[in-house]
Amino acid sequence: MMTLFSHKKVLVHTDRYIIAKTRHVYVKFTRIYGSQTSKENEDTVREITTILKHNNWEYLIESSHTPKKLNPDVVRSVLHQNQVGDPKRLLNFFNWSDHQMGIPQNLNSFSILAIILCNSNLFAHANGVLDRMIETRQPVSAILDSIVSCYTECNGSKSNSVVLDILITSYKKNGMLNEAAFVSFGAKNGTFLPSLVCRNSLLKDLLKCNKMELFWKVYGGMLEGKTGPDVYTCTNVISAHFKVGNVKDGTRVLSEMEAKGCSPNVVTYNVVIGGLCRAGLVDEAFHLKKSMAEKGLVPDNYTYTILIDGFCKQKRSREAKLILEEMSNMGLNPDHIAYTALIDGVMKQGDEEEALRIKDEMVARGLKLTLVTYNAIIKGLCKVGQMEKAKDLLSEMIAMGTKPDTQTYNYLIEGYNREHNMVKAYELLVQMKKRNLAPTVYTCGVILNGLCHSGDLQRANSVFEKMIAGGLKLNAVIYTTLIKGHVREGKFVEAIQILKGMREKGVLPDAFCYNSLIIGLCKAKRMEEARIYLVEMVEQGLKPNAYSYGAFISGYGKAGEMQVADRYFREMLGCGIAPNDVVYTVLIDGHCKEGNMTEAFLIFRIMLGQGVLPDVQTYSVLI
Repeated sequence: MMTLFSHKKVLVHTDRYIIAKTRHVYVKFTRIYGSQTSKENEDTVREITTILKHNNWEYLIESSHTPKKLNPDVVRSVLHQNQVGDPKRLLNFFNWSDHQMGIPQNLNSFSILAIILCNSNLFAHANGVLDRMIETRQPVSAILDSIVSCYTECNGSKSNSVVLDILITSYKKNGMLNEAAFVSFGAKNGTFLPSLVCRNSLLKDLLKCNKMELFWKVYGGMLEGKTGPDVYTCTNVISAHFKVGNVKDGTRVLSEMEAKGCSPNVVTYNVVIGGLCRAGLVDEAFHLKKSMAEKGLVPDNYTYTILIDGFCKQKRSREAKLILEEMSNMGLNPDHIAYTALIDGVMKQGDEEEALRIKDEMVARGLKLTLVTYNAIIKGLCKVGQMEKAKDLLSEMIAMGTKPDTQTYNYLIEGYNREHNMVKAYELLVQMKKRNLAPTVYTCGVILNGLCHSGDLQRANSVFEKMIAGGLKLNAVIYTTLIKGHVREGKFVEAIQILKGMREKGVLPDAFCYNSLIIGLCKAKRMEEARIYLVEMVEQGLKPNAYSYGAFISGYGKAGEMQVADRYFREMLGCGIAPNDVVYTVLIDGHCKEGNMTEAFLIFRIMLGQGVLPDVQTYSVLI
């Protein structure tokens, strides 16, 4: 016991000696730390370094006057000398000093500490330091310069440039891809560059975010730095070419890979096959799949799935079915993605019976139908008018525990709208709300269109008001639908009020809105009112089209006022608007009825000269 207490006394005495030693160099700290001389900073650095060698360094340093002598240069020097031998203790000191000073750390302090931590394989801690370095909001150029300048001083070669990898990852994690790219191509030192793995990962992220200009800059930097691309680099480059539809260069890179001895893998081939399929070159894609076997590569599920989808998109579902069979024969199990692609393709070709048979095959293979699969079948059934089958499938999916989404109901509502069965469509809208599925603008637009076409303006107005009350952001299409509905029923006052109400709601009327009103007014022989909205349309910066002028020409032509109709025709040509066959036919018909065959044939010759082909109606009025 005596020995133990004697030992404690020695420790206490030692601690007091250290504290006493630091007091005699005390100089009052001010925020303008530059007032300290270089000698004073050096003394403070020695004191701190000595104290940091003790386990109870924090107690010792806080019991002295040292905290008042701290400044960013002192902290940087302590880290740079790195005489403590414990990177974690240096990190703790850095964190402690950050709270003590109340002013920003020297940028080089972050760099030195991050490199020291990387040299000791403490990558998670280094990541935290670099995150904080980024949070200083210093320009990426300043941060990179700091790390590069400190790298050689701190014997950073032991870290194999991993500090740059972590910096790039930190920038990416914060969504700062521009900065990540700058680090990648900004590090010019041939011995201090991000790793190939890191650069490949960055290329992939730039592709995903469609930052193609940056992608090529980073790739160019790799080539300038003499970083030899590997199979993953080349695969990214191929993806970049196909992303912008550059099939020729995409396939060229594949050929060059093989010539340079960089063997493409299954992923590389899948990227090329996918790109060819998206470009509609499914035969070339299928041939490439066959050539994989010659290279000793086995196509996987993804290879076959993209081919099935590609052939289906080209309306070649019979061949897609054969590819699915080949897939099964190869011992691969087609998943719901492959089957859904095939079902979608078959439905688009109008073969609902085959689609339902494939669906049953899926179930027999033990595959559960997903929402996407059900939606593909329901969409197809609704398009071909098989509404009862589509409704039965909705009931089935609910019974099987697959919850329908808004899109499911949109397909069904649209299907019933095509059949002008607004009762059923409205029932589905009510059912949606019961399932807590919020109707979209598109959903309500389909309902609104159906109600307007059936002349049920009262219910259409009710849906419109509920859309506004529900906070849906209405667009010009919705307003046009409602304007058309009121115009069709001769309710022009209400239609004009809806047009005015658009601007109050911050929705700018487009040419379709104005045309709906103009065409309606012209049909009702309210030509002067229609003219007001043609003028207003132009004043709003909208350009009238063939339908705008066609309404006036048709209106005046049918009223026998051919001079006015001709004037609108000349005005139309003067504005550079090409008349369509309907406009020409109306003019020819009007002149024929007046017995002015010379003018009628003149219009006919102009029509032919403009490359507009006459139809049966045109010839019948001439005869």
